[in-house]
Amino acid sequence: MTEPTLFAESGFLRLRLDIAYDGSNFSGWAKQPQLRTVQEVVEEAISTIARIKVETIVAGRTDAGVHATGQVIHVDIPENLDLGDLAYRLNRILDADLRILKVSVAPPGFHARFSALRRQYSYKIQDANRVVLPLNRFDIATWYRPLNMDLMNQASALLLGENNFVAFCKFREGQTTIRDLQKFSWVRDEKGLLIADIVADAFCYSMVRNLVGAVACVGEGKFEPGWVKQVLDNEVRISDSLVYPAQGLTLEYVDYPADNQLLLRANATVRRRDDES
Repeated sequence: MTEPTLFAESGFLRLRLDIAYDGSNFSGWAKQPQLRTVQEVVEEAISTIARIKVETIVAGRTDAGVHATGQVIHVDIPENLDLGDLAYRLNRILDADLRILKVSVAPPGFHARFSALRRQYSYKIQDANRVVLPLNRFDIATWYRPLNMDLMNQASALLLGENNFVAFCKFREGQTTIRDLQKFSWVRDEKGLLIADIVADAFCYSMVRNLVGAVACVGEGKFEPGWVKQVLDNEVRISDSLVYPAQGLTLEYVDYPADNQLLLRANATVRRRDDES
């Protein structure tokens, strides 16, 4: 595997950018030929202002159609670049479905991906075939059957902890499927919307949407709560038909340690990645 760069090279400065986007018209984060992706759009905007081709590192790659309100990236730019009003200047270039919320000089040892402690996602479902208002349609998944929140919470609790989530991830060469699922719970808001709060140290490809789909099967009465634990333990990939839509999923927050712990965390993450690969 390519060794990650934990520090900017001489003559360059590492920036942290906090960004938000509506994923509806993006083919995910990572650059792909002939497709509009968040990474490509962001890098083009930064490169235009920096007058040099840049590459970004993201805290968590989001799939096509997935949104973010608290995504984090880092980028190394020439240290003589004027940082004044950089977020404003970038937002003038970018389309309205992507916004730079904050630009800051990254502390020493900061790595957007490997320094992160955990990622927090939300998933929103309007069940029982209830109508979603047009202005709310972008980040809510609809489901025609009613879902039992209590049963879903029982099932979700059985998945917590460090486990091999291979049954809930799409395969990617060289990627470990061992993850620490720290929180997975459901509430209904005042309008009856089902909202999941999902936190882990990291997530595999399509993991959240797989977990939501499996737990929703319990919520609509197809299986008992213990079924999800059996799926987890059997380590056999669940059917793609159970994967819930991307539009209900939003990356809300990425948590990092104190500045003096960033490098330690990054090094520990890299070592673990190498050990598990």
